[in-house]
Amino acid sequence: MPEIANRAAAFPRMGARRLLIIGGILLIVAGMIFGDIFAVFVLHQNADRIGGHLVAATEAVAAADPAAAQSHIISIGGGGGLLENRGTKVDTHVHIIVFGYIALLLALLQPYVALSDKRKRQLALLFIAGSTLLPVSVFLIYYVGTAGSPLASAGIGWASIVADFGGLLVIIACAGELGGLWRHLRSQREAVKAEELLPDRSWPSRALLTGGTLLVLAGFLHGAYYAGVDLYEHEAQDVALLGAMVESAAAQNLTAALQAVNDYGGLQANKAVKIAAHAHIIEFGTLALLLAFIQPFVFLSERWKRRWVIIFLLGSVVLPVFVLLELQWGLVAGGIADVGGFLAIIALLGMLTGVLRYTGKLDAPEGATK
Repeated sequence: MPEIANRAAAFPRMGARRLLIIGGILLIVAGMIFGDIFAVFVLHQNADRIGGHLVAATEAVAAADPAAAQSHIISIGGGGGLLENRGTKVDTHVHIIVFGYIALLLALLQPYVALSDKRKRQLALLFIAGSTLLPVSVFLIYYVGTAGSPLASAGIGWASIVADFGGLLVIIACAGELGGLWRHLRSQREAVKAEELLPDRSWPSRALLTGGTLLVLAGFLHGAYYAGVDLYEHEAQDVALLGAMVESAAAQNLTAALQAVNDYGGLQANKAVKIAAHAHIIEFGTLALLLAFIQPFVFLSERWKRRWVIIFLLGSVVLPVFVLLELQWGLVAGGIADVGGFLAIIALLGMLTGVLRYTGKLDAPEGATK
């Protein structure tokens, strides 16, 4: 069929666009799986340990034992402390997913990059290499430390150095893509011809565009509500509870100090779930918009493309809604949120099979049009 043939011609087997779409989806899936593992096996346990150290530090202050109090505070926020453990894992999760988004965006822009196919393929591989190297190295920062590093005196270890190198690869790749875009804008040659950005007007593409737009809008509205109703109150409570901890412990009123610690933990949990729900719903909306543009290169039957779109949008709603409900429903809501993430992952892998299914030769018309 002419339409399928045109799509196949724009999607060569080892072309930059195909590499970026495959790499982008794999990065996003890896980031989501890592996020689920982190939430289940690290996040809550880490928060419990931080709470335990805060209680112990408060008790040490009340007992006039500054050395013990300092030791517990260092365990929370010092080098190699619990906050670094959590921070490096959050950074890993965020970076790998964001790089996946950028890979999909670069895939869409390939017709507008006025470079040779070989050069575009090299830039795509460079970007994917850097996008993998940086988050893996960030993850290892907590475990590798600064031992043997030439920059150990500045608190910079080998993992940080390698992460910066991965970031440099990403910058070089993006700079190359921008150079190709600039050449396209400056060129008057007919040979540099861009395709229509969204040639697919099918139900899956329209559903993803609509669903993505609604998700982003819902995320913006939720963020505006949080900023207007809760944010300033939470900031004021944050300062007040920290002050109450110190004052009560110094006055040796251990009961009041421990109550302030518990209230502070509840406040942080409240802030965390609302910020996480806000971020996730916008992220899923953005991803839905990007996926709408790559549907022409998902070589599956219309029936299966619809199924994967529905499953993805369902998971995109379930996860942030039940993250928001974790304070009321506890582990039940957390489990349902994980199911939502699992649905989104399955849908992404289903779409990926459609990208991988194309083998460089046009699929049989029966398989493409069922």
